[in-house]
Amino acid sequence: MKWIGAAFLVLPLAEIALFVVVGGWIGLGATLAVVVGSGVLGVTILRRIGAPSIDRVRGDLLSPLAERALLAVAAMLLILPGFLTDTLGLILLVPLVRRLVVGVLAMRLQAAGAGRRTDATVIDGEFYEIEPETRELRPPSGWTRH
Repeated sequence: MKWIGAAFLVLPLAEIALFVVVGGWIGLGATLAVVVGSGVLGVTILRRIGAPSIDRVRGDLLSPLAERALLAVAAMLLILPGFLTDTLGLILLVPLVRRLVVGVLAMRLQAAGAGRRTDATVIDGEFYEIEPETRELRPPSGWTRH
């Protein structure tokens, strides 16, 4: 879990460094155009996968849900401003890469599930509901109604 904290610290610094370096190479206007263009591309992808028509859903049944989730992740990475996140988002748009990521995740989930115990002990028992006593614990003080 420590690497997640480090990623939250390193990722913005890497993005800022890439903005400075790439901005020096291609100029401010082109840098802004790339950032805005990738954001528009990300929103377009999210709209396409977020609101499919009935015909697309019928034809899309063979496509795994995990690939659609990775498309959504790619779109979100494209919406975030920065060259590193844009590069990762563009890489995730490649179908072969998505299939490889889904395969690796499936193997890791299977390996994590294989280590679980399946011979869990079951304890059978009965229960009885006990009615609470209705007597008052204190006599009325006169300040409340009964």
